[in-house]
Amino acid sequence: MRLLPLALAMLVWFLPLAALAEGEAAAIVAENREMIEKPSRQTIGPVIAALAASGDPMAAVLLQAWANKGLGLRKADGAFFLIAPEGDGFTLTDLTGAPAGTAAKAEITEMKPNAGVRGLIATALVQFTLTDPDPARRAEALTSIARDPAPEHLAPLRAALAGETDPALAAQKARLERFLTLRFDPDSAARVAAIDSFGADLGLDLRGALNPLLATRRVALAGPPEPGMNVARELTPGRDLTEAEAYDLLVAANLAPARLTLAEQKAALVAHISGGTVAGFPVADLARAEVRDRAYTALEAAGSVPVAATADEVTAAVAAHRFADLYAEPDAAVTDAARAALGRISLKLGAMQVADLAMDGLSLAAIYFLAAIGLAITFGVMRVINMAHGEFLTLGAYTGYVVQQWVPNYTASILIALPLAFAVTFAAGVGMERLVIRHLYKRPLESLLATFGISIALQQILKNIFGTQARPLTSPAWLDGALTFNDVVSISYIRIAIFVLALVFLVFFLWLMKRTRLGLEVRAVTQNPTMAASMGINPDRINMLTFGLGSGIAGIAGVAIGLYAKVTSELGADYIVQSFMTVVVGGVGNIWGALAGASMIGGLQKVIEWLNPSNTLAAQTYMILFIILFIQFRPRGIIPLKGRAAGD
Repeated sequence: MRLLPLALAMLVWFLPLAALAEGEAAAIVAENREMIEKPSRQTIGPVIAALAASGDPMAAVLLQAWANKGLGLRKADGAFFLIAPEGDGFTLTDLTGAPAGTAAKAEITEMKPNAGVRGLIATALVQFTLTDPDPARRAEALTSIARDPAPEHLAPLRAALAGETDPALAAQKARLERFLTLRFDPDSAARVAAIDSFGADLGLDLRGALNPLLATRRVALAGPPEPGMNVARELTPGRDLTEAEAYDLLVAANLAPARLTLAEQKAALVAHISGGTVAGFPVADLARAEVRDRAYTALEAAGSVPVAATADEVTAAVAAHRFADLYAEPDAAVTDAARAALGRISLKLGAMQVADLAMDGLSLAAIYFLAAIGLAITFGVMRVINMAHGEFLTLGAYTGYVVQQWVPNYTASILIALPLAFAVTFAAGVGMERLVIRHLYKRPLESLLATFGISIALQQILKNIFGTQARPLTSPAWLDGALTFNDVVSISYIRIAIFVLALVFLVFFLWLMKRTRLGLEVRAVTQNPTMAASMGINPDRINMLTFGLGSGIAGIAGVAIGLYAKVTSELGADYIVQSFMTVVVGGVGNIWGALAGASMIGGLQKVIEWLNPSNTLAAQTYMILFIILFIQFRPRGIIPLKGRAAGD
């Protein structure tokens, strides 16, 4: 029978109590038969509490069975049994755990408690499940308490702390016990100590527990606040609330009559016109509001009209009373501790938000730097305005997508896609340089128009091949999730990988330019092509290799960005503007300038988005305006190129 294992476990667990309390649960059930047959949340509570406190090893089994519709009443003699379906009837177990045969379904009335009664039973079972031998059941009990905490959970939770053997569950129990203490403990000092024990903990659960302690309600008072009232602040009509709001509070507190409307006043005065006057005031004078108010007050005094407040009486009543926000929590020490704790949390939260914003800015800067590093070579070194640079990013991303169609292992596919994307875009860049760019050196307008046309053509070709729907470039499982420091600061593993890749390319570029012959020749051609040619360097070959290198790096960057962004034919267009801004703002021809430019643009964009989170388009606009102003004061960028090339 499915209840026997649970019964045996409970029997062993509560063995010391068994000798004293065996059969107690059965006796409680017998004494309260009628209430159990027709239970309600309002009346059955004491019975459930008595079962939970009985010490009988069968109490937990009985309560669990009752909650799960496993408790039945035999119609013949009114005896209760634990029931389990078997064939067309039930297998019976008496309330001491002994087998009691079987019975047909017609002979048994099943106890089917409603949701309210089941809730009371679940609360009573907490003390048993918190000490259950099964860690999964103990964890489930803690989750249940955290979801719906109640004062009666505090005592069993404290009792279960000492015997907890699982370190993780012990920590969870201790934290939950402090939450229940700060909310429900009758001792004010214990509640304050529980609040202070959290320090500046940033957990959302802590803020969720502290904020209700500082909830307030607005009230009207006939005089000074009474002793025992926990006043958050006193309110001044006209500054903290309007006169109408203040008077509504007076009416709600039965401290003043309802406000008299103009229509009601006029109707009452018209009904009491006698001999050309109303309560002794000539009808002709009733055109003035103050006369109408005095006339109505006179009628009130005579008992001729209902009592209601005229405009002058409303003003007088508001002036004669006091108004305040009162804490729902009556203990001032607790609210002071909660307010101080939230102050500490707010201070730390602000610092963590700054740290999170800085991390977001750095990760976005890494993405922009990765997208711009190839452009820093082609535009910064060769002075070629390549508007098709974004399409090399897109080619790299689509290369990664195609590889994943053939290599289902995502880690292996990414490792294959990176060098393959470099090869594909390197070849595309060399072909573009040989066919178009080399004929347009020192002709920036023509090169801009030509590469812009190539950009449009490449976008359309990619649409024809892959369609307009976004294609998935899936990251390996080890890049899923995020590195989380607390509830505020976290960064995804994909962004960390892009950041690391950006650093790798920075080191690679510096090594290439400073430690290799190709880098020496590139720098020589950049500084003085004529002198470099006279020294045996082929500028035409260097330009081709440099353009191909910049394009190849863009392809690798496209694979990395494709893991983070959607892969469509417009992927490159989303980054081309930021790439040019990164190179120009940082300093044309300087890799350190590109890094500085990416950092400034990424950080600036995140700050603007944080200030105006509902409009990312506005963030882009403000950023571009800032860049325009910036280059007015530093037209050569943050780190300008020095030497002869700087004047070219």
